[in-house]
Amino acid sequence: MAMVAQALLQQQWLCFSSNPISTTTTRPRLTARTTTLNFFQIHKKLISCSSSSSTSQSPEANTETAESCVNLGLQLFSKGRVKDALVQFETALNLDPNPIEAQAALYNKACCHAYRGEGSKAADCLRTCLREYNLKFGTILNDPDLASFRALPEYKELQEEARIGGEDIGYSFRRDLKLISEVQAPFRGVRRFFYVAFSAAAGISTFFTVPRLFRAISGGDGAPDLLETAGNVAINVGGFTVLVTLFLWENKKEEEQLAQISRDESLSRLPLRLSTNRVVELVQLRDTVRPVILAGKKETVNSSMQQAARFRTDLLLRGVLLVPVIFGEVRAPKIEKKGFGTSSKAAAALPSIGEDFEKRTQSITAKSKLKAEIRFKAEVVSPEEWESWIRDQQKSEGVTPGEDVYIILRLDGRVRRSGKVCTYRGMPDWQQILQELPPVEALLSKLER
Repeated sequence: MAMVAQALLQQQWLCFSSNPISTTTTRPRLTARTTTLNFFQIHKKLISCSSSSSTSQSPEANTETAESCVNLGLQLFSKGRVKDALVQFETALNLDPNPIEAQAALYNKACCHAYRGEGSKAADCLRTCLREYNLKFGTILNDPDLASFRALPEYKELQEEARIGGEDIGYSFRRDLKLISEVQAPFRGVRRFFYVAFSAAAGISTFFTVPRLFRAISGGDGAPDLLETAGNVAINVGGFTVLVTLFLWENKKEEEQLAQISRDESLSRLPLRLSTNRVVELVQLRDTVRPVILAGKKETVNSSMQQAARFRTDLLLRGVLLVPVIFGEVRAPKIEKKGFGTSSKAAAALPSIGEDFEKRTQSITAKSKLKAEIRFKAEVVSPEEWESWIRDQQKSEGVTPGEDVYIILRLDGRVRRSGKVCTYRGMPDWQQILQELPPVEALLSKLER
């Protein structure tokens, strides 16, 4: 968490699974001596900034400025003193901080509240960061220290607010989503333009033909033909109604698409543990495998896994990676007393967070190594996040939340669709799956990437 806040002072990253669009915003530095480091190195660098400016004093003694309070709070994080760190961040906010210091204090404070299970307070802090300090919502999606918060209802509310946009939360996340939406549906804007233009023409024509209709009904010398005028009015009104309906339908489809893109982004950031014990985000497996998420009761999921083992060779040829998610399975979280920072091993295991993901995914060596580590099955990390996402997906597809389902992902990381649904009730028929999915090296699979 602490490291994430420092990365915010340098640059923000937002990578979407369905389209490799990366939005990078360079932020003002907290001190002139802070250099651009990778995501996991900035933590130590920022702490050293304050101490280097006052070598004769300990960090605990230098609490006169907002910057020193933030840095001291980060040190307390590293020692696991969450309550004391909260005091330092609150103090920093009361010392007339500049926007960069205020953003760092608020964001770290939000992560503290998330760590303590205070979802409402964490959401309030993040909402302020989004509204007043231009925080990228992708940072909230990427931060592993907010994993517990992302499984709470308060996160869902915050994500929905950010998707809709508004004065209370800003429009940056919605703008990013609309950019991806325009890539996926490039002619929607053109269609809406013509709908507006033609409906305006129909409305103007109706405005002039309605008085003629009244004159035709009244009759008399010079009155227009009643049937002809009534027909013109009917055509204009009908055309106006149809065009307005189409315009509203386009807006509705856009909102549905933005909601799906938002869910896809959340899905792309869910972590998995491969058979080699390496932890990766789902987005890192893009173009490599087709994850099949099996979600439901333990007995049902285990039975489906056993059936899939019979077709292991054929499923591997099609790039299938089984991801079992057991509903209601509670696992004790691993809490490290050293604080919010991620260890160097964890940093190596999460190469997509805060780094130039495009460069890493284009590396042939990195892809080959990742392919060698992928086996037939992966274990979910942070099962609460996975279950929360699956339940949201079930609601969007009209499936009862908590019902046994399976979800197949495409090679490009998006949810695979068949007809109108992408979430299937029950467990898969593996023979049918083999017929539907082409081998990874087939032409159809290349088009899917």
